[in-house]
Amino acid sequence: MSDILMIVGDFGEDYEIMVPFQALQMVGHEVDAVCPEKEAGETIKTAVHDFRGDQTYMESRGHNFELNATLAEVTPSDYDALVVPGGRAPEYLRTHEPVLDAVRHFFEADKPVASLCHGPQILAAAGVLDGYEMTSFPAVRAECEAAGCSWVDEVVTDDNLVTGQAWPDHDEWLAQFLDLLGTDISHGEPVAADD
Repeated sequence: MSDILMIVGDFGEDYEIMVPFQALQMVGHEVDAVCPEKEAGETIKTAVHDFRGDQTYMESRGHNFELNATLAEVTPSDYDALVVPGGRAPEYLRTHEPVLDAVRHFFEADKPVASLCHGPQILAAAGVLDGYEMTSFPAVRAECEAAGCSWVDEVVTDDNLVTGQAWPDHDEWLAQFLDLLGTDISHGEPVAADD
């Protein structure tokens, strides 16, 4: 199975951090969650962004999410893939050069990258989107297009990059990422427990 790096930060989207972190581990991948200026064992605060018919999403406080690795101590070349969740965190994570350097490594090495919602703000800041067909949270579309991509209104895989618009895309977004990783999940018949 793959070793996956996940870059997170305070007020990242709870579902976009917790669900992929746990789902990828559930199928056998190792996932290291890191945040600039924080160490393994420290926590970030997440936020839940909900869609209730307003012009934009509503934000509520999520959970404390414990980091299990330290960005300053990881080497991107040791990882097989990258996950960049959304929420508000990307707007400041993209100002950290070690984050941008890590992102650039995965694109230069043509390794699988999954990004969701506002996560592509980090990819745009890293200058890696030129020529890709991708999606993002619709409010980030102009920023992505300015970075050279062709924006589409659906979950999409283009070469090494899988993108989705927000956490409601999890099933399709994660399925496409698992395909890109080459993850084989066997579906067998359920076995009844002995009475």
